[in-house]
Amino acid sequence: MITMMQGALGLVSGVLVGFSLGLVGGGGSILAVPLMVYVVGVPDAHVAIGTSAIAVAANAAINLGNHSRSGNVHWSCALLFAAAGIAGAIGGSTLGKLVDGNNLLVMFALLMLVIAGLMLRTRSNAGLARVDISMANMPALMALGLVTGTLSGFFGIGGGFLIVPALMLATGMAIMSAIASSLVAVTAFGITTAANYALSGMISWWLALVVVLGGIVGGLAGSGSARHLSLRPGALNIVFASIIIVVALYMLARNIYVI
Repeated sequence: MITMMQGALGLVSGVLVGFSLGLVGGGGSILAVPLMVYVVGVPDAHVAIGTSAIAVAANAAINLGNHSRSGNVHWSCALLFAAAGIAGAIGGSTLGKLVDGNNLLVMFALLMLVIAGLMLRTRSNAGLARVDISMANMPALMALGLVTGTLSGFFGIGGGFLIVPALMLATGMAIMSAIASSLVAVTAFGITTAANYALSGMISWWLALVVVLGGIVGGLAGSGSARHLSLRPGALNIVFASIIIVVALYMLARNIYVI
C-alpha cells in the first residue's frame, strides 16, 4: 500500500508522464523512473522500474488513441517494429533484473544523453509526410525494433525516446508521425517488461493506478501541444532532446557517487 502523500505525488507524477508521452511520444519512463525514486519515494529501483513500466504502457495506449484519431499513426510500420521488439524486451528485462539498481540508472542516463545528441543533430530534417511498410524499410524496421526492444526491456522503460529516432531512421517519417507511431511499440514494450517484473513481485499496483489516472489528464494536454509545436520546424526535436538532457543530468548527479 502507499501513503496519501505518495498517492498525491504519484498523481502529479502521472500528469507529467502523460504530458511527455502525448507531447513527444517518449520520455514517459525517463521521467517516471526518477519521479518514482526521488519524488514519490519508492525505495527499490527495480520496483520503481516495474511500476513505471505498467503505468507508462497504459498511458501510452491512451495517448495512442488521441494521436490515432488525428491520423498520425503509420500502423503498418509501427506494428512490425513493435512485433520485432517484443522478443528483445523479454530478454532485456530478464537481464536488467540482475543488474544493480544504481548502476542501471547511471547507464540509463548515459544512453539518454547519446540519444538527445542524435535528436539535436537531426532537428532540421522535416521527414516524409506519409510512409508505408516496404521491402526497402522492412529489414531496418525489424533490426531496429529488436535492438530498441532489448534496450527498452533492459532499462525497464517504454522506450519512446529510443523508438522515435529509430522509426525516423528506418523509414524517413516526419517526427510527428514517429511520435504517434512510437506509442504502439511503447505500449507493447511496456506491457512485456511489466509482465516480467510482475512475475518477480516488483510492481506497486496501487501506485501504478494513481500514475495512470494522472497520465490521462497530462496526455490530453501533451497531444494538443504536440500538434501546435509540429507546425514549427525542429521545435519538437529540441523539446524532446531538452527533456532528456535535463533528466539525465539529474540522474547522473544523484547516482554517480554511489556506484
